Amino acid sequence: MSDSHGRFIWYELMTSDTAGAKAFYGAIMGWDMDEMPMPGMTYTVVGPGQGMGGIMAIPEQAKAMGVPPNWTGYVAVDDVDASVAQVASLGGAVLVPPTDIPDIGRFAVIADPAGAAIAIMTPTERTTAPPRPAQRGAMGHASWRELYAGDPGSSFGFYESLFGWTKDDALDMGPMGTYQLFANNEGVVGGMMKKPEQVPVACWSYYFQVGDIDRSAEQVKAAGGQIFMGPMEVPGGDWIIQGQDPQGAMFALVGTRAGS
Repeated sequence: MSDSHGRFIWYELMTSDTAGAKAFYGAIMGWDMDEMPMPGMTYTVVGPGQGMGGIMAIPEQAKAMGVPPNWTGYVAVDDVDASVAQVASLGGAVLVPPTDIPDIGRFAVIADPAGAAIAIMTPTERTTAPPRPAQRGAMGHASWRELYAGDPGSSFGFYESLFGWTKDDALDMGPMGTYQLFANNEGVVGGMMKKPEQVPVACWSYYFQVGDIDRSAEQVKAAGGQIFMGPMEVPGGDWIIQGQDPQGAMFALVGTRAGS
């Protein structure tokens, strides 16, 4: 297993309105945006100077299946085809079979046993590891990943077997259950918890790093987004908000609060 196996390497927004999404996240995140023409579409690479994700229109096939606007994280694996073969034996499902992206890599979209979707990818240059993500807390990057799971225990077993992730601390959240931190080769990178009743399906959520959380919350509302939760303080002193962009994709932000 290589050092890159199990690392989050990309975040992708599929949306119903690329122009609207770029305007929204440009106002909130201040990302640089580079257009990459591709056959039949334009892909926008986003990030704070260095690409860390992309924005694209929902493909017609996905649209026909009722796929809503959403953010999807990509995890590096040594062999996409081998990992896809492993998914079924672990109780998961393959949503998009292994597919080549010329000069980029080979990817697939899978779902864990509870139905939470995530993408996996083997970059084209097998001898070169994907770019190492910025240090946790770097402005404009994804700083945290969170799984709302069906059953956290069985969900963790799926990802442990597939990606080699390990358990870290488990935080008691009272009536909400246990919040299980997990780690990969970069250290602790996210957490898993039982899906709250108000969340309709098991899913992943990605937290993008901002500066002042109150200022960002106001920017979200001014740009036409909605805030469903927060600002709320989390262990370690950071503050978070969870919301929805104008096209309907769920997103989350993490930052600090002046004076805290």
